[in-house]
Amino acid sequence: MTRSGRVAHMPVREGVSASVVAVPAGHWPNLLDFLAHRMPGIPRKEWAQRLALGLVLQESGQSAQADQACQVGQRFFYYRNVADEPRLPMQAAVLFEDDHLLVADKPHFMPVTPAGPYVQQCLLVQLKRLTGHADLVPLHRIDRETAGLVLFGKRLHERDAYHALFRDHHIHKTYHAVAAHRPELALPRVHTSRLAEDPAHFFKMQEIPGEPNSETRMTRLGIQGEKALYQLEPVTGKRHQLRVHMMAMGMPIVGDQFYPTVLRGPNASEDFSQPLELLAQSVLFTDPHTGQDRSFESQLRLRF
Repeated sequence: MTRSGRVAHMPVREGVSASVVAVPAGHWPNLLDFLAHRMPGIPRKEWAQRLALGLVLQESGQSAQADQACQVGQRFFYYRNVADEPRLPMQAAVLFEDDHLLVADKPHFMPVTPAGPYVQQCLLVQLKRLTGHADLVPLHRIDRETAGLVLFGKRLHERDAYHALFRDHHIHKTYHAVAAHRPELALPRVHTSRLAEDPAHFFKMQEIPGEPNSETRMTRLGIQGEKALYQLEPVTGKRHQLRVHMMAMGMPIVGDQFYPTVLRGPNASEDFSQPLELLAQSVLFTDPHTGQDRSFESQLRLRF
């Protein structure tokens, strides 16, 4: 079993927290064989390099060795390491910070947590390095392609109360999106549907028959030629919900590389000049730890 997130007694290295893997029942000649078998998405050569660089640790905190034996139940801690990590053209900005909460503005193309080729460039690692707060944890996620507000908790034991805001729909989120203008479409409206993973593309979602599990309120804010600016208020938080719902209305969001047609594979090179025109624009909630009403707005803008 593999878990991500900060492990209390392991140091944070350059903003990157350790992940942990436990050895299950089985037989492996040595640790390198186990790691390569357990997590085949990382090449054996990469595991050998991490071990050589001291990026795999024993529970004692000492560096693990490639040829050492591993026993059932033993835990090893490892750090992500990406050679020649690509640089993103924009940096994150901190909009608010107190003893409990940090609010950041995330640019397009930046993942919230380490993903794919991005480790040092992801939002979480950047903020840890910028603020020095090793216990930062994202309270929710937005797509890598989406820009805008992301909330972080600063104390691990407080995050459940913040998560409850999202789970119990006690936080109001507003997004802006640019898409085609359909004058015949009556707005405002509420769109509901049942969303499920697309079996043909693991990174996509699709609408299927059945009881709705997603809901979005849609409003048109302005018109500019053949395009319009929309306000989207998700009641639920399914993956890619806003993108799929806009597509279902015949208004795929400008710059969307997945909907309705996959234009870019997961490993294709980025085109930073063509971002997804979707912005997490504002959030409203009452802080469960201070009792204060909070309202935040992104300082980023879409091209409209």
